[in-house]
Amino acid sequence: MSDFEIAVIGGGPAGMISALALARAGRRVALVAPSPNVSDHRTTALMDHSIALLARLGLWQSIKPEAAPLKTMRIIDGTGRLVRAPTVSFRSAEIDLEAFGYNIPNRVLVGKLTDAVAAEPNITHLETTADAVTVDKNTVSITTAGGDPMTADLVVGADGRRSNVRESAGIGVKTWSYKQSAVVLNFSHALPHDDISTEFHTRGGPFTQVPLPDKNRSSLVWVMDTPAAEAMVARPEVDIAAAIEERMQSLLGAVTVEGPVQKWPLSSMVASRFGKGRAVLVGEAAHAFPPIGAQGLNLSLRDIMRLARMLDGIDGSKVSARAGDRYDVLRKSDVWSRTASVDLLNRSLLADFIPAQLARSAGLFMLSSVPPLRQFAMREGVQPLRGVRALFTS
Repeated sequence: MSDFEIAVIGGGPAGMISALALARAGRRVALVAPSPNVSDHRTTALMDHSIALLARLGLWQSIKPEAAPLKTMRIIDGTGRLVRAPTVSFRSAEIDLEAFGYNIPNRVLVGKLTDAVAAEPNITHLETTADAVTVDKNTVSITTAGGDPMTADLVVGADGRRSNVRESAGIGVKTWSYKQSAVVLNFSHALPHDDISTEFHTRGGPFTQVPLPDKNRSSLVWVMDTPAAEAMVARPEVDIAAAIEERMQSLLGAVTVEGPVQKWPLSSMVASRFGKGRAVLVGEAAHAFPPIGAQGLNLSLRDIMRLARMLDGIDGSKVSARAGDRYDVLRKSDVWSRTASVDLLNRSLLADFIPAQLARSAGLFMLSSVPPLRQFAMREGVQPLRGVRALFTS
């Protein structure tokens, strides 16, 4: 008999939520990961279906007071090109949602998850790393950094882009990079954000302001070519603030930069498969792409929801030796469609090809002027197939 039914390797949000979701379903879970960093200054925007998962896990009520609702998502063409798209505003009330989602400070999210993991009796948290993972037909064998052995019926790789679990399972990856980096920071502003997130489409990439819980504070992800990003982070904070206010066309008034200004190179990665035998991959062990369209952790949480539903359908306590293969089939469509959409959006902003500009402008014009199409796009953006289901229930 294995020591655990499921071993989750990796202690970021995806790893901790995986462990919690599977433990709450009655599984004996080992979480193999060092204590997480709770001093992260970044934020994470979670959409409605992800918030619903946190609610089912009993976490949302304690997180909500420290999160900012995203009630309006506004897109403004800031490319300055000859062919420009109209401004489009998506309002959650149009599809009967209080908010599309919430922007959550990472320190809050990680802190609440850490407390929940510590309080969950079905989780054994081994605060170390996994040095060796061996996946065979009958069991998964794991050796920790301290040399301690353990076994499990299934291993969940939530251990990031350089996943040890993925490599041990013999799963390859496809990677590609962009000549862009994201400048990430928090800032305060003179005018309230009114729960509106504004994304400017610029020639260098998206410039996305996302509300923080304080009405006069927001987070920013500003994508630009890498030399420009390097120059930006080297500037004094007062100059960065002036550049932000100019790019935002003073929509939020005077700006003051808060805390560290960070630069993150942009790249994408997708595993050749998302599960194999007794191994499954979630989060950035399975897929990683630029911080565009609030897709990263939301896609990871759909990995976890699909895995939990799949295991709910397995009779008895023993996980099948082909659980990873089944999971792979279930995740392919969602992961590849979201990866392609993020890549297409980013590349469309960089294209100087006039037909590409016309296509992007025409698409945004249709969304702006045709309410049913806009509502369909909003539902699909919140959760895949949500718009399709609405067509058959309306």
